[in-house]
Amino acid sequence: MAVMGIQMVVTLLVATVMHRVSPYFSFGRWLLCNGSLFRYKHPTEDELRALAGKQKPKVKRERRVNGVTDEKPLTVPRDIDLHLDTQPITTIDALVLRYFLEYQWFIDFSLYATIIYLFTEGYYCLVDAQSEINIGVLWCLMTIIFSVKVLFTVMQHYFQSEEGGERSVCLTFAFFFLLIAMIVMIVREEYLEFGLEPGLTSFTHNLERFFQQQGWQLSVPVIKLAFKIALVALCSFIGGCLTFPGLRLAQTHLDALKMAADRPMLQLLLHASFLPPVIAVVLWIRPITRDLLLNAPMGKESVQLMSDSTYNTFRLWIIVVMCLLRLCLTRFHLQAYLGLADSWVDRMKREAGRITMLEIQRKISRIFCYLTVVALQYLAPVILTLHCVLLLKTLGDYSWGLYPEPPGVTPAVDFSTQSPPSSMSSDEEDDSEDVQAAVEQIMGALGALRGLFTPVFYRGLFAFLTWWVSICQIVTSLFGLYFHQYLAAS
Repeated sequence: MAVMGIQMVVTLLVATVMHRVSPYFSFGRWLLCNGSLFRYKHPTEDELRALAGKQKPKVKRERRVNGVTDEKPLTVPRDIDLHLDTQPITTIDALVLRYFLEYQWFIDFSLYATIIYLFTEGYYCLVDAQSEINIGVLWCLMTIIFSVKVLFTVMQHYFQSEEGGERSVCLTFAFFFLLIAMIVMIVREEYLEFGLEPGLTSFTHNLERFFQQQGWQLSVPVIKLAFKIALVALCSFIGGCLTFPGLRLAQTHLDALKMAADRPMLQLLLHASFLPPVIAVVLWIRPITRDLLLNAPMGKESVQLMSDSTYNTFRLWIIVVMCLLRLCLTRFHLQAYLGLADSWVDRMKREAGRITMLEIQRKISRIFCYLTVVALQYLAPVILTLHCVLLLKTLGDYSWGLYPEPPGVTPAVDFSTQSPPSSMSSDEEDDSEDVQAAVEQIMGALGALRGLFTPVFYRGLFAFLTWWVSICQIVTSLFGLYFHQYLAAS
């Protein structure tokens, strides 16, 4: 079986291009700095003095005990006629943004990982390369890991806040999602058809046979319980990481709808981009979707609208299309976030009293400084969902419907018939033989892993992860809509 093939060549080529081209062209940098996004500039002190008019800024002095005077910040009336100037975001502006380098690297890596996955899918469609390792799967798996890492990094920023309110919100939602995950684990397959229980049964059965051949004893119930506990803990962690992305999505969605008040077609697309998590959750609820589509009631009889494999393909495609729709509307949501500066100024004008110049400048500039944080909160959940679906298709032996689906699920490998990894003798010094021995050892280990983790297991695991990421986004987004429409306005 070949380890080095055309997939590895393309992977090395893409990695080289990513390393060499990123300093000159970056898709993540282009997404923010192509001139379509504009930021609001904070006013200078001279501009605020001029807007104050006859009410010149007051400077209050307080005398300390030791006789040294202390000047208080300059203040202006809140109801001044302040209008913010706009300026397109440039690369120089973006370099000072918080987490900009992490954002740029993550977006570029996700793009290149998707390109490699598309190449491997086309390669497997045209060539029978079952003996080769699917490099696209490894890139998608790394993208999922980096997506969770990015979300965790952003969540750490809230934990470092001095006020501590954000920390309490994350912990509360993490505990809430822990309870939801434990409830979901006991729901039967007749209602939530992840296939998690059959996949876990297949994994433990193969693992038990493997340990028996090694002369070891294995407790299957303990393995199942440990796996479910670990999965529930992972669900709680993902839910905590997706808390503020969901709250932020709700805010930007409402602001984007206000910004597109005179464009009904754009409003329709914005509403449609808010629905992917809802659709993904519904697609795995058997009584709502599969039973109606596979056996739709027509009077006293039932009509089968599509086959089981067609429904699996339809489910994959609908999630991919909805994720691409949300990605296409990224700029509208980011511009709606930048518009918070102008909205804050409008609210300030309706208030009485005075405000310091420094606070005005800080409030306006802070919104722009957190642009990349908001971009990561918007894009990371979409990228995470998309690559979970891609892994579900490939590792679960599903089909895109563009070529015939594999005939059934790949059976588990018989460990007793596998040849043990070859070992090199001390007198072998030829480099080619060393490489061949290393290849055989790697393929022997990979063969053992393929025997343990069957497509049935992957179907259950990645279907559950896709569904769970969507349910976390639904809960946090709905709470965000309620908060921003009712609680924050009061």
